[in-house]
Amino acid sequence: MTNPVMQAIEERAEVFRECAPNNEKLTKLDDRAAEALRETGVMRMLQPAAYGGQEAHPVEFAEAAMAIGKHDASTGWVAGIVGLHSWEVALADPKVQQEIWGEDPDVWIASPYAPLGVLKPVDGGYIFNGHWQFSSGTDHCDWIFLGAFLGDENGEVLMPPKAYHVIMPRSDYEIVEDSWDTVGLRGTGSRDIIVRDAFVPDYRVIDATKVMDGTLPKELGVTSTTYNVPFTSVFPLGITSAVIGACEGALAAALAYQQGRIQITGTKIKDDPYTLFTISEAAADIQASRTSMLDNINRMYDKVAAGKEISFEERAENRRTQVSACWRAVRAMNEVVVRSGGNGMRVDSPIQRFWRDANMGLVHAIHVQGSVYHVAALTSMEIEPPMGPIRSMI
Repeated sequence: MTNPVMQAIEERAEVFRECAPNNEKLTKLDDRAAEALRETGVMRMLQPAAYGGQEAHPVEFAEAAMAIGKHDASTGWVAGIVGLHSWEVALADPKVQQEIWGEDPDVWIASPYAPLGVLKPVDGGYIFNGHWQFSSGTDHCDWIFLGAFLGDENGEVLMPPKAYHVIMPRSDYEIVEDSWDTVGLRGTGSRDIIVRDAFVPDYRVIDATKVMDGTLPKELGVTSTTYNVPFTSVFPLGITSAVIGACEGALAAALAYQQGRIQITGTKIKDDPYTLFTISEAAADIQASRTSMLDNINRMYDKVAAGKEISFEERAENRRTQVSACWRAVRAMNEVVVRSGGNGMRVDSPIQRFWRDANMGLVHAIHVQGSVYHVAALTSMEIEPPMGPIRSMI
């Protein structure tokens, strides 16, 4: 049986492709692309059933983000990141869920989670200040998650630092125009956010540590398997999926272009064994990346569904696999792109846009290899990794 979200994505594939150049020009999704994305239902896949969401298997969500990214990486990126935020809203206070979705269950929520704000305790909540970068899709969102550290009465960060996720309505923060001008993923509209002396009631603040280590859903009595899969397994999923989707898009565009291409030497690509070898090797690596990422999250989901605990070592292994999958896919795509000749890199070619977008996606913090591989290696040797930032993305 065809997944209705996947079917809706394919029905709007041409819209996503047509909107891609204008997304770049606007440095955000144009309204037509955003509406098509809304119509697919992907943004409600991880939303609680109580608000009409699907509480879908994370693999289904990842496949949807990849499918969109194959047509336009920026749209896939917004789908993968903004769509994931419904997952955490499911763990928020019921009052917050009602505030966000009570009147309109199609409301989108932005982020970023980097703890660049400070919460100053006051009666009933906090006074909040901060400045964040990289709030993807934010122009089309009405609420936001913002990372923060707890401060003292003077607004100074308390030590050791304690991280929180703060949920705020659009009226309480500022989107900085013209703050997103990059070589790739230009259409994501990943703008800066500023908060100045905003009051945040305490029920809109979530302990980030309990989200990361998986204790929050257990404390809340949330039984859905979807919401008990670790945050550090679920959150990177949408980002990596969008990048792998872009690699698939680049490969598809290159294959279409190479069919009739004749090199300057007069050799047709179909008669060039070196290019054909590269195309096949790259296609296999991109497929392997897709498979390893999906198998990875499947195993996590199945273990949670069986009522088993996910260990820190397994979380580290999961992140290692996810990061590795992304790097493998982008490297493979690069091999194909650099064999597309000068005409493949013209501005009106989708090949160069996918190339820029995928490489831009690779620099996201969630794809940094060093600390993830470091921790994964230590845990595989049964050595406890040191506390601190090195563990923060695990």
